[in-house]
Amino acid sequence: MLAPAPSAFANRPSPSIRRATRSIAASVTVLLLSSVGAAGAAEVYGDWRTPVDNGVIRIERCGESLCGRSLTSNGLKTHPDALDLQNHDPALRNRRLKDLLIMKLRAKGGNAWGDGWIYNPRDGGTYHASLNLEGSDTIKLTGCLAPLLCKTQSWKRVGG
Repeated sequence: MLAPAPSAFANRPSPSIRRATRSIAASVTVLLLSSVGAAGAAEVYGDWRTPVDNGVIRIERCGESLCGRSLTSNGLKTHPDALDLQNHDPALRNRRLKDLLIMKLRAKGGNAWGDGWIYNPRDGGTYHASLNLEGSDTIKLTGCLAPLLCKTQSWKRVGG
């Protein structure tokens, strides 16, 4: 008597093992994709020097957004208790400039943030803003009064 021919599916895992394998693979994929986004965000956090007045802005996470606070500048070194006197809203002119929240942006994917705003204490204006991390030590920040009226600055990482 001849033995039955081996089935092509004889070595195939059971349906429950296949489901478990797919579930693990999907979880690993999600984890890898989220860690790539988190790595970009983590790299942007820290202290950044602006090209104006030797300013330093601390970029940190605030909820699901990215926020920036003024730490120091030549003006703040001279007048550490300086107030937000140029603000267009008179009710806000008594705020101290040191540690003032000046920027809030949402993640756009990769190394880009946008759909937010930046406040300029030098003129009291608030502008639409976007930010791109370009390498580990440079960000390009763009502030716009209107879609075609924009200015871009390069900020360098402090100590970078």
